[in-house]
Amino acid sequence: MAAMTFKAPQSLSELPYAQALEPFDGSGLGVEERYDTVHFDGLTLDEQDAGGAVFLECAITDTVLEGGSLRRARFNEVWLQGDRFVGASAAETNWMDVTADSCVLAGVEAFGAVLRRVVFRRCKFDSVNLRAARLHEVVFEDCVLRDVDLGGARLQDVSFPGTALERLRLGRAELDAADLRGATRLDLADGHDSLRGAVIGSAQLLDLAPALAAALGIVVRDGEEERPRRPRRR
Repeated sequence: MAAMTFKAPQSLSELPYAQALEPFDGSGLGVEERYDTVHFDGLTLDEQDAGGAVFLECAITDTVLEGGSLRRARFNEVWLQGDRFVGASAAETNWMDVTADSCVLAGVEAFGAVLRRVVFRRCKFDSVNLRAARLHEVVFEDCVLRDVDLGGARLQDVSFPGTALERLRLGRAELDAADLRGATRLDLADGHDSLRGAVIGSAQLLDLAPALAAALGIVVRDGEEERPRRPRRR
């Protein structure tokens, strides 16, 4: 397993740019706007269009984003805590050196997103579409991923310590050094044959064995079938 090079901060005060943050003084987000060392705190942003926006060294805390679009937005060195993203589009977004703590993502469209050196800690993902996404050096720590679609995605150096994976979709996904050993639950809705390249524990293998056998076309039967007896010669 490759070591993660990004050291995720544990609190907002640990951010190297914490003292430089300025409170957001606008009424809403804008298309292709650039936000540099801005602190979005305690906001409710409904149906905002921030497509192509750039968030650089920002903090987003206790904020609700419902509906709207962040399509192709960029998040670079961003801290998120206690946020809720509901029914929003984050398709083709780019995330680098981002930490998300105690956030909720529900019904979010994030297909084609690129995530590099990202830590999700105590977050909940519900019905999130990450199809064809690219995840590199991403950690899901003590999270819940329920009905998350990673079909066609590429996961490289991704780990899930303390995380419950419920009805995860992995059809046609590519896994490279993806470490599933720390997952508290490993429940796949499909894509068992895509586990090639993953690392799992022996107990997880036993739980997955019937589905893996079915995916590979292996018929499992206990005991030996009784062969028909040949008639005796007289």
